Amino acid sequence: MCSSDLDSTLETMHSIRFGVSYDFRNPPDSGVKDAILYAEILEQVRWLESLGADLVWFTEHHFVDDGYLPSWAPVAGAMAAVTNRIRFNTDICLMPFNHPIRLAEDLAVLDNLSNGRVEIGLGMGYAPHEFKGFGIPRSRRVSLMEEGIEVLQRCFTGEKFSYQGRRYQFEDVVITPGFVQDGGPPLWIAAMSAAGARRAARFNTHFLPQGLRHEVFDTWTETLRADNRNPANYRKGIIRSILVTDDRDSDWPVIRAAERYRMQLYNRFFEESGEGFGDKGEPIPQTWIVGNEDHCVAELCRFIREFGMTDIVTMAVPPGLRAEQMQTSLERLFRDVVPRVKKELAETSD
Repeated sequence: MCSSDLDSTLETMHSIRFGVSYDFRNPPDSGVKDAILYAEILEQVRWLESLGADLVWFTEHHFVDDGYLPSWAPVAGAMAAVTNRIRFNTDICLMPFNHPIRLAEDLAVLDNLSNGRVEIGLGMGYAPHEFKGFGIPRSRRVSLMEEGIEVLQRCFTGEKFSYQGRRYQFEDVVITPGFVQDGGPPLWIAAMSAAGARRAARFNTHFLPQGLRHEVFDTWTETLRADNRNPANYRKGIIRSILVTDDRDSDWPVIRAAERYRMQLYNRFFEESGEGFGDKGEPIPQTWIVGNEDHCVAELCRFIREFGMTDIVTMAVPPGLRAEQMQTSLERLFRDVVPRVKKELAETSD
């Protein structure tokens, strides 16, 4: 990393945020009712806020036999009702399957329910079965994504507007209730390709990078700088899971099995869609960090310094596990590891 990159990274250290991510996947053979899993997670989030967690993120997919969360907004509303400080975001909300006016209304309600604690991360999806299930040609995903973003940004102004696009046409629309946050919820765009990285830069949003560093992260950074914009002025977020343990040999195997199950679905999606991260280059790390407190602190600090990440979340309940199975690691993460990381990074930036 060049010195200018490091300087930019250090500018963001005071605002680093840590949290958890949920997909609510419940394998058919788990023996656990979905309602029980939802109740356990709701209670877990209340507890995580008491430990100092900053964020809860949701992922979205559809028509998956293990109940992968298809509708995150009701869950965010339920969690907002039992918390006071945690902020909610998506990585990601699939824009082609969400009408932008309806999404803006949901976000307005959530913004009021949470008193200004909602953000929104958008992606355009890639799994063929989802487009088929919604009756939407996959060939329209780029236009649905980009017009959806344009419409949302207009909605977030709080002013009446009209819009004429290929996919959406509206006359004299205004979103009510009004947003608590000035300018609406902070908007993020996810990317796992150079085109997606350029899209995030073009729409001037925060960034959720996945995939190859040179193709995604570096493209986004270079595009911003070519337009005389500083990447340090934007938040960068990622799901990078963490297991805090003094006994890796004992604690890691069950988590590793859950992670393999989790990734089987994405590998299937990649195979069916012909897309993926590719293997010709250095990936943006999303592998689990596993080890004792000192190891986790060191790895997180190194990762944040290298990529300038401002928002990092860990899978709180990997598929097939119960909330209680992650409690010890999560408690150590937010009680011991996160404060040390924030302190070390703050001292480095002074």
